[in-house]
Amino acid sequence: MIKTIMGVITESIDNMWPMLTIFLVIIASVRIAAIRSNNEKLVFYKEFTNMLFIIYVLLLYELLTRSELNQVSGYNLVPFTEIFRYPIGSTSFYLNVVGNIVLFIPFGYFISSYIKPKRILPILLVSVISSTTVEFVQLCIGRSFDVDDIILNALGSIIGFLLYVALNAIKKYMPGIFGKDLIYNILCFIILIMMVLYLLGRMGVHII
Repeated sequence: MIKTIMGVITESIDNMWPMLTIFLVIIASVRIAAIRSNNEKLVFYKEFTNMLFIIYVLLLYELLTRSELNQVSGYNLVPFTEIFRYPIGSTSFYLNVVGNIVLFIPFGYFISSYIKPKRILPILLVSVISSTTVEFVQLCIGRSFDVDDIILNALGSIIGFLLYVALNAIKKYMPGIFGKDLIYNILCFIILIMMVLYLLGRMGVHII
């Protein structure tokens, strides 16, 4: 299952690395210039998290509009029709059912981190609105509108919200050092280095 889904994600990243590189360099440059011009305080891990959300949204677009997750056209307005159409354990089941859940787990986590809701309702509403928009656009470009995808995406967002709540609860019981910006800055910097090395590798530049 993981291998199948990760294969699709990796393929999408391989297809998008030129656009991702251009987007990230431009957005990072503009953001750094804005911080310097307005004498804002730079909190690296928060800026990096925002950048990750942009990358995630771009990848989500690629996956939901161009990958093999969407090969049919038409529409389905009857809940659970498509969910139970695929044999459990099949590639189609992993891509179309599990995949639609997994893809929106980061969405639920990211928007929960931004909104910081006390209840799940705001996350659910944003998820349904976003997923419905995706399905409508898919229908307009020759793909399919599937109410089951909206249900699965919403479920993924709920899991993301629960993950956000769980991590915040765990954080309260962790040593004080883990509440410092420095720790998160270091972790994010390591991830950034790995991302840069990956993009350089796609360009044919191998430093290591």
